[in-house]
Amino acid sequence: MPARIPSWAWVSGLTAAAVVAVGVLAAKADQGPHPTAGRPAASASASARPSAAPKPPAPPAVPAGSGTGRRIVYSLGQKRVWLVDASEKPSRILPVWPGTVNPDPGAYKVSLRRRSTTGSDGVAIEHIVYFAAKSGHSVAFSNALDGASPPPAAGKQTGGIRMAAADGAALWAFTSAPTTVTVVN
Repeated sequence: MPARIPSWAWVSGLTAAAVVAVGVLAAKADQGPHPTAGRPAASASASARPSAAPKPPAPPAVPAGSGTGRRIVYSLGQKRVWLVDASEKPSRILPVWPGTVNPDPGAYKVSLRRRSTTGSDGVAIEHIVYFAAKSGHSVAFSNALDGASPPPAAGKQTGGIRMAAADGAALWAFTSAPTTVTVVN
């Protein structure tokens, strides 16, 4: 009768063989190609290059013919306001939502600033900067306290030019009487 090998010897031998096999496979894998994140595989064509991220559009330029020096420029057509510093660079560009009464193109001076009130449309507003009047209505920049920018109520006449709350605060900080406001088409 042949000698019987104890089970612990079989288990130990199989474990040792498995460790050797894993080591051999690991050594072979280390010699092969390695994938890398963010780079094309070796089989990719040499002419393939990663595309550059698209450039964000340039901010809109201060409208021509809007004056010189430190001023606020309001474009009726673009529905946008530029806060222009003394170096002729816009320090901020603000999208706005005009009311139903628009000022005529031209140069105005800020006549009054008011911390808060209720607009002619019944909306609570703040950072009010008055600069013109037309058809018996005051024209002013402001922002709604609740951040809303609803269209004016049907049949209501309002000269309020609304903006986001952060933009209203920036315009308020930039402005003093008699800051020039230039309105362009």
